[in-house]
Amino acid sequence: MPYSVVIGLEVHAQLATQTKMFCSCKLEFGAEPNTLVCPVCLGMPGTLPSPNATAIEYAVKMGLACGSTIDRQAMWTRKNYFYPDLPKGYQITQQGGNKLYDRPICTQGHIDIHLDDGRQKRIGLTRIHMEEDAGKLIHDLTVQDSLFDANRCGTPLIEIVSEPDLRTPREAYLYLEKLKQILEYLEICDANMERGNLRCDANISLRADENAPFGNRIELKNMNSFHNIEKALEAEIEEQTRILDAGGKVLQQTKRWDVAKGVTYALRSKEDAHDYRYFPEPDLVRLHVDDTLLDRIAKELPELPEARRQRYAGTLGLPAYDAEVLTQDKAVSEYFEAVCRVTPNFKAASNWVMGEILRQMKEQAIPVSAVKIRPEQLGALINLIGDGTISGKIAKTVFEEMLAGGKDPQVIVKEKGLVVINDTAAIQAFIQSVLDKNPNEVAEFKAGKTKLMGFFVGQIMKVSGGKANPEQVNALLRQMLAG
Repeated sequence: MPYSVVIGLEVHAQLATQTKMFCSCKLEFGAEPNTLVCPVCLGMPGTLPSPNATAIEYAVKMGLACGSTIDRQAMWTRKNYFYPDLPKGYQITQQGGNKLYDRPICTQGHIDIHLDDGRQKRIGLTRIHMEEDAGKLIHDLTVQDSLFDANRCGTPLIEIVSEPDLRTPREAYLYLEKLKQILEYLEICDANMERGNLRCDANISLRADENAPFGNRIELKNMNSFHNIEKALEAEIEEQTRILDAGGKVLQQTKRWDVAKGVTYALRSKEDAHDYRYFPEPDLVRLHVDDTLLDRIAKELPELPEARRQRYAGTLGLPAYDAEVLTQDKAVSEYFEAVCRVTPNFKAASNWVMGEILRQMKEQAIPVSAVKIRPEQLGALINLIGDGTISGKIAKTVFEEMLAGGKDPQVIVKEKGLVVINDTAAIQAFIQSVLDKNPNEVAEFKAGKTKLMGFFVGQIMKVSGGKANPEQVNALLRQMLAG
């Protein structure tokens, strides 16, 4: 029997601050283990936490970008649990476990996603709250022991909790993509899942139909890529369907995703809020967010991916597909913007960036900043095509030369004599030489085999070394064949 799928995501985003959440220890990926620590982030007796002002501003910025309500008197709480990577035995967070203590810095809000069929769907946000990260256990350096690195203890995080509005693994994937884009556009998180800057827990349950009560949920923990999240959700749907079809009951559990085997497996029974014994953090007062701070952050908000997508489709006149692709990566979008400052041909700029530039990035596994062609050079190349100096075919050759040597396109065109031939007499000479060498094809064309037009054009371009103006070639060829 069919079931209705219910998915909610909890995403932890590491904030790109210079120091930790409650102390002045540096944040540095790849540092020697246990070198970026102090008595505060290790939870030594007698130490006092002091909130990181930049982290608070970043959390507010994310909330405003998602249309959330900002709590002017947000509360800190202690979440108590015992695990080897948590030296204090508790985590400072803004979760509360009940209405009295539950005062996250951002509530409600939404993220809009674009489904594959072109429809837009709004995914609600329950909350965005701040907390500190735990340390890291390393299990694969010795056979018998697990090692502990405390460098990550106290790293500032925001947890973005969605409403259970997602109905398919694909929707979850699209939501995470859009969330990652917003974080990168705001420049508050590196959003690198391989480094652990972005981690996702997925809650999924099945119910008889869209109007039935929610079923028992399974939490899938700490998956390291969007594709793995999508696959894990698909596998869990199959597993829960099998259990329900057999008349069984889905147990509320925390599970992990086994990438190699393609299955989910249980870690433990799922905790409830009372298991963490939340209470107000006694060493921290409430956060006071005033109008001045809110106004300043609101004015600093950049153009977000959805607004930029709409501008590309509206003001620049690009197809919706182009606008979607170009805004997925902020750095690529900025590269495209720089190209458009040089050339007025926005569609051509889109084609070159989506085609050749993205191809270079994929083949070399590099960011757009490492591509050897600067955006102003690409814009100049597009202008050379637009004003008829070179043809599109020659432009491909010039592009490769630019990649190899880094020279400006104008220099390459001049040095190699690649300027398009527009001289009518010269083009007529190319055409006549091709017609003279192919009398049979000429006769067939005049007899009605018009598909040979492409053959003639190809031969003429070959004879001219690709330099003959294609438009003039087509026009003059038709005249000469008719005559």
